[in-house]
This record gives sequence, structure tokens and C-alpha cells, in this order.
Amino acid sequence: MRKFLMAKSLYLALRLILGLLFLYAGASKLTDPGAFAIAIDGYGLVSWGMAKNLAYGLPVIEVVTGLGLVLDVCGALGMIVAQLLGFMGVLLYAISLGLDMDCGCFGPEDPSGTGSGSVWEALIRDIFMFGACLLIYWQRRAAGFVPRTFARILSFRKQATPK
Repeated sequence: MRKFLMAKSLYLALRLILGLLFLYAGASKLTDPGAFAIAIDGYGLVSWGMAKNLAYGLPVIEVVTGLGLVLDVCGALGMIVAQLLGFMGVLLYAISLGLDMDCGCFGPEDPSGTGSGSVWEALIRDIFMFGACLLIYWQRRAAGFVPRTFARILSFRKQATPK
């Protein structure tokens, strides 16, 4: 089991799944920021003006960090963990108030965003994504997978190859 958990293929699969989920979620919210602002406003945590600003800012952060995780950029995993912790905090707040609404997680076309229990479903989904992040972090420590730095990605010069 340990060999499977430390496999490079599992590391790649987890990064791709999480990264693409964040890319999709952010991009789908950017298609209709007004609807996302309404979803944010439904939680009652921020003013309408702040909800409109968040409706543009959060999806951009999701897209950038999702792309960063797909490309295995240093810092992207930490940003995704921070986002997930924030999202889970907001969802727990909504649950404590008894709200049952569209979480706004995947934009206006979210198929799981309508109907009873959507906040609970979003929380469970976020918990699983958080667990995947912890596994990726553990793989980096135990198997020695090292994410790339921005400098290494943006470097266009040819790397010297050992002979």
C-alpha cells in the first residue's frame, strides 16, 4: 500500500484532478460573476459591494492556483489548502445557520448546486479535496517529489545536462 501511495503516477493524478477542478470552478464562475456575487451575498458574511469584488477575485485565484497545481508550481498547493479551509469555514457557518442554498462552488451551471443538502455536499467534497491535498503534501515529503519554482518554469535558457 505504501508503494502505491508514493507512486509518481498517483502524485500526478491527484495534482491533475485537483488542479483541473479548481481551473473548472474558477472559469465557470468567471462566465457569470453576477450570479456568483449573488451566491456569495446569500451567506450574509460580506456587503454587496465586497461580494461583487470577491465574485471577480476568487475565481481568478482559483484559476491561477489550479494551473499552478497542474504545473506543479511551488506554493500552489498551499494556496489551494488555504482556499479549501476558507471554503469549509464558510460552509460550516452556513450549516450552523441552517442555510440550504446553492454553494456557488462551480458557478451558475453547478448541477449539484440546487436542491436539498447542497451545502453539506459541498462540505464533504471539500473535505475529500483537503484530504487529497494532505496526501500530495505527504508524497512530497516521503517520496521527495519537489515542485518547480517560478524561476525554473520561466527559465528559457537550456539547462546544462550532465555528461
